[in-house]
Amino acid sequence: MDTGSDDLSGGGLFGDRLYDAMDKREPEAGSLLIAAPDMPDPNFQRSIIYVIEHDHSGSLGVVITRRSETPVESILPAWAELCASPAVFHIGGPVKPDTGIALVVLGSGGDGELYSGLQQIEGRVHVVDLDSEPDLLRDKVEGMRVFVGYTGWAPGQLQGELDRGDWYVAPSLPSDLLAPARVDIWGTVLRRQEMPLPLYATYLNDGDVN
Repeated sequence: MDTGSDDLSGGGLFGDRLYDAMDKREPEAGSLLIAAPDMPDPNFQRSIIYVIEHDHSGSLGVVITRRSETPVESILPAWAELCASPAVFHIGGPVKPDTGIALVVLGSGGDGELYSGLQQIEGRVHVVDLDSEPDLLRDKVEGMRVFVGYTGWAPGQLQGELDRGDWYVAPSLPSDLLAPARVDIWGTVLRRQEMPLPLYATYLNDGDVN
């Protein structure tokens, strides 16, 4: 994982045992990477990454569980109305924090090919070009998120972290990207997976509690 600093090794008790006991899903564009309960890197504890790209050249995604306090309206006022609440910038990762990546979820039945500036990732989720015209999408989207920075892996790097049990791979729902502030996305996504993953939904990173 490209974290902008030295990586921390993972593969602790929970990830290793769980992955040894389960069939492993392969990551692909549109899937989720759920941080294992014993994720050693504090930048990614209880985090979920939405995978945007995954191929022979590497992998790229954005953390969907980290919000900033900066309103989208303060920098991109034309796009703020399309953003789901809370309409703030989300912190996609430590790589290129001055880069913006916008993901939009089209409404049911929407066809991204009808709109310029959209690149489909999976299903109703698309990357939207922030230089395009937001009025063309108005009333056509279920919601939007704008991320600053991203998380990236060199070829083979993500597989190494999966083999250590740092991440669980799971299918995504469009609602994962648009979850309101009060929702614990990490716990919610874990609870809808096959056993034994739901058992970790209430995990606290405190040995005295667990």
